[in-house]
Amino acid sequence: MGADQKKDQYAEAGVDIGAGNRFVDLIKPIVSRTHKSGVITDIGGFAGLFSLNVEHIKNPVLVSSTDGVGTKLKIAFMLDKHDTVGIDLVAMCVNDIVVQGAAPLFFLDYISMGQLNPERARDVVKGIAAGCMEAKCSLIGGETAEMPGFYSENEYDLAGFVVGLVDNEELLDGSEIGVGHKIIGIGSSGLHSNGYSLVRKIFFEGLKMSVEDYVEDFGRTLGEELLEPTRIYARTVSNLRRDFRIYGISHITGGGLIENPPRILSQRTKAVIDRSTWIPQPIFQYLQKAGQVSDRDMMLTFNNGLGLLIVVNEEEIDEILLRLKAMGETAHCIGTIESREEGEDPVQFTGPGI
Repeated sequence: MGADQKKDQYAEAGVDIGAGNRFVDLIKPIVSRTHKSGVITDIGGFAGLFSLNVEHIKNPVLVSSTDGVGTKLKIAFMLDKHDTVGIDLVAMCVNDIVVQGAAPLFFLDYISMGQLNPERARDVVKGIAAGCMEAKCSLIGGETAEMPGFYSENEYDLAGFVVGLVDNEELLDGSEIGVGHKIIGIGSSGLHSNGYSLVRKIFFEGLKMSVEDYVEDFGRTLGEELLEPTRIYARTVSNLRRDFRIYGISHITGGGLIENPPRILSQRTKAVIDRSTWIPQPIFQYLQKAGQVSDRDMMLTFNNGLGLLIVVNEEEIDEILLRLKAMGETAHCIGTIESREEGEDPVQFTGPGI
C-alpha cells in the first residue's frame, strides 16, 4: 500500500495531516515573536530547547505549573472568538509561579480538537503568544492533537505548562509572614477563568440569556464580559520586588478568597479581610443577585474583584499603593495578618455582606 493511500485513509478517519502542516506554517511567525535569549530551537522539533543562564543566581530553582482554561472555553465557542482564551491559558499558569517569586522562562501548550481547523487554532495561538509576550515568557513548543469523535463539533480543549526560575533565597512561600503585616489586594479584570460552570448555569439556564445580550450594568454584551481575559501579574510582581519587601503572594483562583490565602499562611496566623475596602466589578454583584448565591459561595467560587493578595510591611503600604497605581493597577489595603487560635478559620471577613 502506497504512502498516499495511507494518508488518504487517515484523512478519511478524521485526521488531516495536511491541515496540521498548514497550521504549523501559520503559527511559526507568531511563535517566533515570543522568543528571547535562551531559546535554541524552533517549532517542529521533537522537543523545545532552552539554555539556562544561571551565572547571576547562587542557588537556582526551577518552578513549574500547569493549568487550563476550563469551561470559559464554552463562551469562546458560543461567540466563535478564539484569540483571547490563550491569554487566559498563559495567565493561569504564569500567575501561579509568579507568586512563588519565579520569573517565567518558557511555555508549552496543548491544543486538542475533534477536527483541526488551522485558522481557529492559529487564533488560539495568537492569544497564547500575546500572553507570553506580556509575561516575558517564550513559547517554545507544544502539541496539537486531532481527535475525531472525542469533542463536539467545533469544540476543543487547552492545557498549558510553564517553567520559571528563581534563586532559592528569593523564593516566596509565606514562611516569614507575621502578625501585623498588611494585605494589599490587586484588582482582577473580572471573573478571570474560575467559576464558569456556575456562571453558565446562572446566565444561560436560569436567566435564559444569550452571549449577544447587551447588559447595561457591564456596558457591553454578556459575551464580551464573560470572555474578558485573565490579568497577568508577572511584570507587576517583578517591579514591586525590585524595591519592596514582599512576604507572600496569593493568586486568587479556584477556591476564591477562602481557600487561596491559607496556602501561604502558617497555622499560627490568619488573614482578616475587610470587605468594605474595595468594590467588586458589577459582574460579581449581578451574579450574586441573579443566582441568589450566598456570600460564602461567592467568596469560595470567585475572585470577587481581586486577582492577587500581597503581604507587606505596614510601613511600606503607601509607597506600594502609589507604585501600583503608577503601573495602572487598581489596589487597596484590604486587611491585616493576625494571630490565629486553634480551631479558628484562617480567613475571616468583616464589613458588609458577611
